[in-house]
Amino acid sequence: MTSERRLDRRQFGHRARLVLSSAEIRLIDDQAHAARTMWNCLHAWWTMLSKDKRTLAAADAAIRQARKEIDWLGVLPAQAAQAVLKTYFQAWKNRWEGRAQEPNFKARFRSVMSVDIPQGRDLQITRVHRRWGMVNIPKVGRVRFRWTRDLPVGKKAETDNRITGARLVKDALGWHIAFRITTRESPPAFHQGPEVGIDAGVNIPLALSDGNHQDHGRPPRLPDGTSDRDKWLNPDEKVKLLRLERWAARLKQHREPGQRSSNRLRAVYDQIGKLRAKAKRRATDWQHRTTTEIARRYGVIVVEHLDIANMTKSARGTIEEPGKNVKQKAGLNRSISQEAWGRTVTMLAYKAARFGGTLHKVPAPGTSQRCSACGFFTPGSRESQAVFVCKNPGCGWSGNADWSAARNVLHLYRMGLALVPAAGRAVVRRSPGVKPAAAR
Repeated sequence: MTSERRLDRRQFGHRARLVLSSAEIRLIDDQAHAARTMWNCLHAWWTMLSKDKRTLAAADAAIRQARKEIDWLGVLPAQAAQAVLKTYFQAWKNRWEGRAQEPNFKARFRSVMSVDIPQGRDLQITRVHRRWGMVNIPKVGRVRFRWTRDLPVGKKAETDNRITGARLVKDALGWHIAFRITTRESPPAFHQGPEVGIDAGVNIPLALSDGNHQDHGRPPRLPDGTSDRDKWLNPDEKVKLLRLERWAARLKQHREPGQRSSNRLRAVYDQIGKLRAKAKRRATDWQHRTTTEIARRYGVIVVEHLDIANMTKSARGTIEEPGKNVKQKAGLNRSISQEAWGRTVTMLAYKAARFGGTLHKVPAPGTSQRCSACGFFTPGSRESQAVFVCKNPGCGWSGNADWSAARNVLHLYRMGLALVPAAGRAVVRRSPGVKPAAAR
């Protein structure tokens, strides 16, 4: 007698770079601006009406009428306009359930340009070369994209393994397409790997409790001791970035308050954005490779529950009570933001679940001041950022401060002080608005 093996549904995305001509870029730009305008018109319609008239049918009728009366809104495909409506209603639902703030107007230069393609059958993806594929974009036509992953298209596509849609997103490096892929696969076996505690830092990006620290090889500080705000760029790129920033500052001096930026100044801003985006892609690539290795090696991953937003607050203070060491705190905030600890934890969460492991969070206070050998808080034990020497007369342990903090993180988990598991097996679900309690 044979029993069918249970398959779990998994959804993930794949992002690929589009190769577009100037005319195709203008067409997609017009669609993105139309989608943003559609969102703003929908938000104005929503806020002006009374609550009893805010229905999905009424919003759909308003969108259809706007597409008839405003000609340039017609460049946006009808399915993409419906996706804007669906996203807007989901944003309010997230607000009502306490997961996000209420939606607002989207500014022209501060919002991400994007267009949704909700129907996967409209894409008509084909592979034409080992490195290139073709995809159909509504009202644009067939365009090339960089083929870096084996996608479920053609004979490989089926009901349980297919592309359900896509989204066009523009950043400083150009337009990209993000495919939404749905598949069914057998759940992973329980990971038999060891336990590990991780302390996120600046000098050592990820300090592990077993001493297998993960470093990206880029020092957080310059030789003069100041923080390196562009550590993911090479020396030539840093020189180019400094030259562009000075050029932009000179051009900005000739602009009157409230005056629109010149085309030359926008071109300089675009070049600066490309360098910033290149640095972010390098950082994200290192995070992906590192978190995959950690999730594949360890069965239980324990991290600190950090309030990063509170940690990166400015120390400027007020006029009545000015802050102290404002410049040093600003440099520390930049270093923390560059490390992107929150993104690292997010990657560890879903990758640990995919490999059959679990990720847990423990309270962060005191992990860097407590001795990992004797467990006592002794004033002055942390002699510097990297050196920890226990001042307890009966201990005297010495070692790297980040390594000691990672050992304390793992010890808190073994003592049963872990919060609700962040991801992985046996995730505890709770009602909206209920704060996580101790799991043990």
